[in-house]
Amino acid sequence: MGLGCMRMSYGDRPTEGQEMITFLHQAVERGVTFFDTAEVYGPFTNEELVGEALSPYRGQVVIATKFGFDPGPDGRPSPQNGTNSRPERIRQVAEESLKRLRVDALDLFYQHRPDPQVPIEDVAGTVGDLIREGKVRHFGLSESDADTIRRAHAVQPVAAIQSEYSIWWRAPEENGVLAACENLGIGFVPYSPLGRGYLTGTIDQNTTFDASDIRSRNPRFTPEAIQANQGVVDLLARIGREKSATPAQIALAWLLARKPWIVPIPGSRKLERLDENNGAVDISLTGDDLRDIDEAMSGITVLGDRY
Repeated sequence: MGLGCMRMSYGDRPTEGQEMITFLHQAVERGVTFFDTAEVYGPFTNEELVGEALSPYRGQVVIATKFGFDPGPDGRPSPQNGTNSRPERIRQVAEESLKRLRVDALDLFYQHRPDPQVPIEDVAGTVGDLIREGKVRHFGLSESDADTIRRAHAVQPVAAIQSEYSIWWRAPEENGVLAACENLGIGFVPYSPLGRGYLTGTIDQNTTFDASDIRSRNPRFTPEAIQANQGVVDLLARIGREKSATPAQIALAWLLARKPWIVPIPGSRKLERLDENNGAVDISLTGDDLRDIDEAMSGITVLGDRY
């Protein structure tokens, strides 16, 4: 089980730095070795936090980061500025991320989002050059389609694909991305594996979100959608009672049971949640369990777009 670090300093209510440094140390002590960040988270501050916290563990952990958004007039990358994967921009991000993360090489360097203005072959070639120069170890893509993955892989082997994937968002099964990963020997890293917290069973129609919380603008977190989608949580809770597990643990165990090369990265800022999430690796779902879940989910129509 990996750990998504975005919410520690980006999005909804960033947490105090020293508190998160201690938390990241505790994560390593509990066996977490895979951490996910990006230059755009903050921007920059999340990489700085992760770099400072994990510097004592260099060589013991893997840190994934990302490039791909335009810095805009103020020099601060943002999804609102649009994508930018031009070779010179990729190189600039790599150099700056190396400094913020305090490492000699970036373990895993993802293209954060596809850039329609830059051929993926050019992106893959640029990262391939960085790998040969010793500045990057592995190349990844995030939210790419199956054809793009194959084209990139033909130029520079892709180590990992990151996309949203969970029991209530299964597009990678339907759009050929998981099949491409299996065929090419690429790892798959699901982000938002707990549905931005909904699949934990701790959110109901009376839950309110601060304006700084991205869920306040998410169609799946309106009171109507929360109530309409309760069947998903009820299903996870039912399986959880049979396995002496929480809904969150069942949601994560479901992902782990899909393929052995799937590594979820649930985000967490609290030790009890980290321990709960990590406990999912000890839960075994049988083939009958998976068929039961699929059958039940086939009768549930999830309300609301994911963004």
